[in-house]
Amino acid sequence: MLFACSDTKGEVTKDKNNPMKVIGYVAGYEDFDPAQVDVTKLTHVNYAFANIVDGGVQFELETDAAKIASLMSLKKNNPELKILYSVGGWVWSNEFSHVAASETARKKFANSCVLLMKKHGFDGVDLDWEYPGQRGEDNAFRPSDKENFTLLLQTIREALTEQGEKDNVHYLLTIATGADQAYIDHTDLGKAQEYLDFINIMCYDFYHGWHYQTGHHANLYPSERERFGGNSAKEAVARHLKAGVPSNKLIMGIPFYGRQWEKVTPKNNGLYQSAMSTGVIVSYNDIVEKLKSGKYKKLYDESAKAAYLWNEEDSVFISWETSKEVEMKAKYIKDNGLGGAMFWEYSLDKEQELLNTLFKSLHN
Repeated sequence: MLFACSDTKGEVTKDKNNPMKVIGYVAGYEDFDPAQVDVTKLTHVNYAFANIVDGGVQFELETDAAKIASLMSLKKNNPELKILYSVGGWVWSNEFSHVAASETARKKFANSCVLLMKKHGFDGVDLDWEYPGQRGEDNAFRPSDKENFTLLLQTIREALTEQGEKDNVHYLLTIATGADQAYIDHTDLGKAQEYLDFINIMCYDFYHGWHYQTGHHANLYPSERERFGGNSAKEAVARHLKAGVPSNKLIMGIPFYGRQWEKVTPKNNGLYQSAMSTGVIVSYNDIVEKLKSGKYKKLYDESAKAAYLWNEEDSVFISWETSKEVEMKAKYIKDNGLGGAMFWEYSLDKEQELLNTLFKSLHN
């Protein structure tokens, strides 16, 4: 076991037999052909999303089967590639609490996960429950979610192991986690991680579609200019380590999109100001196009290691991710013995500018 220097608290390990993971989510609902995915730069693909229906999992879109088949065909370009399917997400997390609430429901759900995995030839299952024990988009939640989430993961792991013994394969089980303390408080990650291969921390949306205040949505470090609380990727990682997750099971999430606010109070170039809109998602592709207008001033918060844009003429503020931030996060991942990086979402970086930086930086 090799040890790395770290500025986070907790056990920091490096697994020399397990190379850096580069995990890309591919959203089936986007107008995007998965055949364009450059799998030579990825170790894992998470196809999103399957829905929970009648206690089991299923794909809801007519195009899902064809897109999944297209993804699977890319394994010829990278035989080591692992392709998982992701369940839930922001919109489809409403049933998680119910399927986790009893042993019977958990077993039904776990068996369904295995059947869907086998049907399409996936290498495992990723759960994106937003959020156990607390409000998400329109999800049911209950106090017992904390314990039930762990029991659900245990049940799925047991079902995957049973199938894996038949197939002589290790099937993967992963989750996407929230980055704030509330997520840690409503889960038992120290126990849950025992059933997981790794954990994808959503180190983004620190300021998002509920906020009428601008701010960095994916800063690496806390900002000295913070006014409203905020968060940072460093703090998110530290929380997971403190909760008992080994560092090499932690994957840092990186956004291939920004957040945009309109009618922003014109002070301090729009940073940490009130706005008349919430922070809507804007893809990296679209931000690059917006910059061509010449209206946006490129700015940087050195303390947070975060880029942002200010359009004074239209009072528009954008928090975004550039290659500079991706490179710094890759260095942070390596220096702190994390397992790699995850990003949302592949189609949002059409020219692969961020992906190329991430791949090169992690493997430099």
